[in-house]
Amino acid sequence: MDALAADGLSKSYGKTHALVDVSVSVGTGEVFALVGPNGAGKTTFVRCLTGTTAPDTGSVRLLESAPRRVDKHRIGLLPQSFNPPDRLTSQELLSYYGGLYRSARSADSVLEAVGVAESADTRYDRLSGGQQRRVCVGAALVNDPEVLFLDEPTTGIDPAGRREVWSIIEGLAEGGATVFLTTHYMEEAARLADRVGIIVDGELVITDTPASIVAQHGGDSRLQVTTTDPVNLPGRSVEAVDDGVVIHGITPPEIAEVVQELEAEHVDYGALAWREPDLETAYLELTDETVSVSGEDP
Repeated sequence: MDALAADGLSKSYGKTHALVDVSVSVGTGEVFALVGPNGAGKTTFVRCLTGTTAPDTGSVRLLESAPRRVDKHRIGLLPQSFNPPDRLTSQELLSYYGGLYRSARSADSVLEAVGVAESADTRYDRLSGGQQRRVCVGAALVNDPEVLFLDEPTTGIDPAGRREVWSIIEGLAEGGATVFLTTHYMEEAARLADRVGIIVDGELVITDTPASIVAQHGGDSRLQVTTTDPVNLPGRSVEAVDDGVVIHGITPPEIAEVVQELEAEHVDYGALAWREPDLETAYLELTDETVSVSGEDP
């Protein structure tokens, strides 16, 4: 059964087309990641799915109902910009948000779940960035939702804090929650999501598993060689780049062979860097964009 389904959503702001005929469904217990450049329409899509913004055309079903008719106890939302009262302690914040529902988990149990129980009495403004974001995730969990929307859940926090939040999301998924998240981080999408959707200029260009997207659009493995010398290796696919060359289709066992060939050709080289196809590579191919880590969508 689908936890949510969007059919033909379009939304414009003046001459800006934030969404163009977008359709997607997310099954119960699935983790779905939506990725795309700044301004691609990710946040608008989340707003339409949660009923905070009405699409111009198309329809949304959330837990078999129109989003605005769903019991708010059943869904959780962490928006991209979320600034709780920073003079309250972690426990006070979660107690406050829990009080907005007819029933909620205890603040202590949520703090334990998101890994900040030891900071229960610490004011929000004195927490680290990673701890703050975990408390924010906790605020979205306090009603124990069936479907959780996380809009850029790890933007603006350091890599260690990001991984802490990933662990929380993985735990939710293992517990059977349906999670819809948007992100700029390809590693995040690849690690967390059962399926990924890539949106560009308001259009959903592909929806598939991370592995399938990489297989279709990630290209081949490659070995980058830093050198100022010309490189011509017979039988190899060699591409010149700014600081050397990229040799395509190289597997790890072949690296030693390439080194021998470079030395036989008297190429003076520096660093060698091997890279296999990944979601970031596929993303760049599909969007013709650099991966972004900041900013907001319409």
